[in-house]
Amino acid sequence: MASPRGMRDRADDSLLTLVGDVPELVRNLVIAEVDQAKSWLAKTAKDYGIGAGWLVVALAVLFWTIPVFGTAAIAGLATVWPVWLSALVIGAGLLVVVAILVLLGIARFKRASRRQSPIGAVKEDFDIVREVRDEF
Repeated sequence: MASPRGMRDRADDSLLTLVGDVPELVRNLVIAEVDQAKSWLAKTAKDYGIGAGWLVVALAVLFWTIPVFGTAAIAGLATVWPVWLSALVIGAGLLVVVAILVLLGIARFKRASRRQSPIGAVKEDFDIVREVRDEF
């Protein structure tokens, strides 16, 4: 009798039939693990790429922040309060932007590193098989 997912009851199958199905089951498991590894690699590469992009943007903004603070120091020494104050406000605003971009990049790297690797999944599978083997 077939179940809703297309699997049949194997309780009445002989030992040789069940043992004969092992290679196909192992093949299916290996294919599933390889597909899962490909998926993990694609997601992880995407997260690292986006995180690196955020950090590059943060460095570009930081590159332009240094001249702003230089301008603020020059304006502060050469003129009265409003000129250098406005330059410092712009510089501080750019530093806030840099901080946000760095936090976004770091968050993306942390997200990528939390994902379980396929090697860990394979080890988990082997541990399950060992536990079942040790029971018998």
